[in-house]
Amino acid sequence: MTDRLIAIGDVHGYLTSLNALLRAIGPRPGDTIVMLGDYVDRGPDSRGVIDRLIVLKQQCRLVPLLGNHDELLLDICNGRTELIGEWLLYGGDTTVASYDGDVPDGVPRQHVDFLKECLPYYESDHHFFVHANYYSNLTLEQQPREALYWESLRDREPFSHRSGKTAVVGHTAQKNGEIFDLGYLKCIDTWIYGDGWLTAIDLGTGQVWQVDKEGGRRKAEGGNPTATHPPSPFRLPPS
Repeated sequence: MTDRLIAIGDVHGYLTSLNALLRAIGPRPGDTIVMLGDYVDRGPDSRGVIDRLIVLKQQCRLVPLLGNHDELLLDICNGRTELIGEWLLYGGDTTVASYDGDVPDGVPRQHVDFLKECLPYYESDHHFFVHANYYSNLTLEQQPREALYWESLRDREPFSHRSGKTAVVGHTAQKNGEIFDLGYLKCIDTWIYGDGWLTAIDLGTGQVWQVDKEGGRRKAEGGNPTATHPPSPFRLPPS
């Protein structure tokens, strides 16, 4: 059975959606799953999402990238509490609620360590992965932090990268629920925190999985997407 390279877009605290998507994918030990960042904020269970990703590391080769929302939470946990006001404006209030109102002190050490281990980018033979954006004339090592974590594709649409590899990105929410595909770039943030979907793509076969907030699977029928709801969500084993 061929090992797969799969990317998953911005989760934003939607644990039910993440669980449903992983059930549909069925991760195998040889698979590489690249998470494009923004695990926290806006959705109802940021804490549960990080717990789930920690478990996922035991099921496949997990490559988590750092998103701008994750960076804010990590900075706050590292003592930069002056950022809390800004963070709350970006949807951090739901993350605070998921930690029972106690941030940063109530964020488990394991969660802080997970965020510290998240990468700024990842590269495979034919693709590279960043959370937000990139400069086509710079190597991945040279990319500025602002581009990697914060810059929207609406502010600047990059050219094909000098490496010739296809870019896979998140961050810029596609409010039509569709993958934004330039051929040399695929944006798979499909607005789960709005009225959209959480999206995953198999970069080898092109297979796409999408689920909604309730975990309903998207199926295109006559051009009209419909959702079918899978069985009960994944539950973490008792700690």
